[in-house]
Amino acid sequence: MKSLGADRTVVDALLAAARDDLVTFTQLCFYILKPTTKLLMNWHIKAIAHQLERIRLGQQKRLIVAVPPRHLKSIITSVAYPAFILGQDPSKTIIVASYAADLVIKHGNDFRVIIESDMYRKVFPNVHIEKNTESEVTTSAGGCRIATSVDGPITGRGCDIAIIDDPLKPGEALSDTRRDRVNNWYYQTFLSRLDDPRDAAVILVMQRLHQDDLAGTLLRSSENWPSLNLPAIATCNETIQIGPNLTYERREGDPLHSERMSLEELNKRREEVGTDTWQAQYQQEPVPPGGYMMRRAWVRRYDVLPPRQPGSTILQSIDTATKAGPSNDYSVITTWLVQDHFYRLMDLARKRLEYPFLKAFVLQQAEKHQPDEILIEDAGTGSALVQELRFSRFSVIGVRPTNDKLTRAQIVAAKVESGKVYLPISAPWLPDLEAELFTFPQSRHDDQVDSIAQALAYEISGYDTSMRWARHLW
Repeated sequence: MKSLGADRTVVDALLAAARDDLVTFTQLCFYILKPTTKLLMNWHIKAIAHQLERIRLGQQKRLIVAVPPRHLKSIITSVAYPAFILGQDPSKTIIVASYAADLVIKHGNDFRVIIESDMYRKVFPNVHIEKNTESEVTTSAGGCRIATSVDGPITGRGCDIAIIDDPLKPGEALSDTRRDRVNNWYYQTFLSRLDDPRDAAVILVMQRLHQDDLAGTLLRSSENWPSLNLPAIATCNETIQIGPNLTYERREGDPLHSERMSLEELNKRREEVGTDTWQAQYQQEPVPPGGYMMRRAWVRRYDVLPPRQPGSTILQSIDTATKAGPSNDYSVITTWLVQDHFYRLMDLARKRLEYPFLKAFVLQQAEKHQPDEILIEDAGTGSALVQELRFSRFSVIGVRPTNDKLTRAQIVAAKVESGKVYLPISAPWLPDLEAELFTFPQSRHDDQVDSIAQALAYEISGYDTSMRWARHLW
């Protein structure tokens, strides 16, 4: 316990607290495993521990934890938690599985370091180890921690609690064969290891890799799977339980653990790994490799906008949100160069704004790009905006859609497929746009897609650009 750098009184208090508190116990385990590294505590550790304790206490039987890499998930769930369970009840049986044998051995060896430590013997003096190998540790009370890899041998062994920690290797996520193999292993082999299917618990902790990875498959199943989803950057305001009577208020845009990775560092990482990896492994919202309705392969790219030719049009398409609340959609303005029937997205701006500030936002973007035409959805706040801007110096067209969002997107998808739509190679707003565009209609928001669909319907619908202000149906 010297690594704690604390006097005897503090150490004794920590040991006493660790007997009943998984968070404190995890802290002590970290100091044992990484004595020269300072543990940066964060609310997400408490959130994971709270959900794990609900499993141990029998309050729920299933749990999925989706968390970015390098956020202590394995130390908490595969190392500290099994040791804590056996400390509370040495007769419990636990199976811990991971995608590769070397990872299994690493977690198993860390677990053995913990249970062999003076700290563990002082916290849980009632635990007596009888067998201690890389793959299995058993107690004198009949409990055990069994380690296995996906597809590894667990025949004849059962458990009270099953923990799956990263069942799929990131490099294999795009392989249909490998994903199917992992999913089949879970249903055909792993589930049969539960001693009592009615009372045994299953925990899956992983970084999301693909929409059809094990987490995605389980979440789409008929079985109820409570999940703790922890994106690297919050996508909405959220209240997260971190204890029986404690919550944490996470705000949209907040980094998961700013002391470990600041918002600036996360944005750099997003540029380094690309949209697909970022959305899956860091945001826990995998994007289909090819896209859904709008296929990635259809979109063309430009580095520098071509010179503007006679007959070209600068077009702005505006989709206004009904409300400005933190859980509502954004108001979005996309700006396009329409030339020779090709559409190049020049800029995108989106904000959550109350109506009094929306007009100023629209005029600011109009002054910036000097559009020839401004398309505004003539519904809700858009209708009021059309009325207010009809006397401005900009040509405003109110567009009243007659079809639902899905149908409108389908109508213009052919234009994307034909190669007539260009996105920039890079832009600050591009990752968020691609994440929404290629997951639509499964995306969390659809405001950017709405603005794009309205713009790409410009020629299809025959908006009357000879009129300064008009309403048209499409």
